[in-house]
Amino acid sequence: MPSIPEPIAALTAALGKLPGIGPRSAERIALHLVQTEEPAVRQLAQTILTARERIRLCSICGALTESDPCAICSDSRRDASLVCVVERPTDILSIEKANSFRGKYHVLGGKISPLNGVEPEDLRIGQLEGRLASEPIQEVVLALPTDVEGDATSFYLAKQLAAKGVKVTRIAHGLPAGSGLDFADELTLTRALEGRREIS
Repeated sequence: MPSIPEPIAALTAALGKLPGIGPRSAERIALHLVQTEEPAVRQLAQTILTARERIRLCSICGALTESDPCAICSDSRRDASLVCVVERPTDILSIEKANSFRGKYHVLGGKISPLNGVEPEDLRIGQLEGRLASEPIQEVVLALPTDVEGDATSFYLAKQLAAKGVKVTRIAHGLPAGSGLDFADELTLTRALEGRREIS
């Protein structure tokens, strides 16, 4: 069986480092790209470079943006008294797709994880506390992952922020829409029951 040429193998390896791209997908994409017309490949490469050069983090909330501050921080129609704290900039995109949150955001840039050497001072917690002093924030909504590090980070933030007189809430965690109880683990069911509310 003929071996794959080294440039294709290198391209496959590079593509395989992208999230959600497994070895087979990486190989298919690499083979597609090397057989595509050169102008189309150059345009793709230039588009990637342009996006990387023009996108930065918002100096206020930490969101991905082309202009600073970002469109959400600059939007006077957003509720400035409500801030949703997320782990990563991409989490903002997920929440915005739901089109149900009208407040502003704050990206922590990670989770507290002493085993991995991530302490509170390594995250954007100081910037959040600075915003509490300069913005009319009344409620902070924690929308962090439900793993051990996410829970620890939420607990730490709740304690820190409550001492500053701000209301701290956490998004409910439960069953995804369209799924049944037989697919849920015990922790998800427990949180779904704890987060129940009256049907109006």
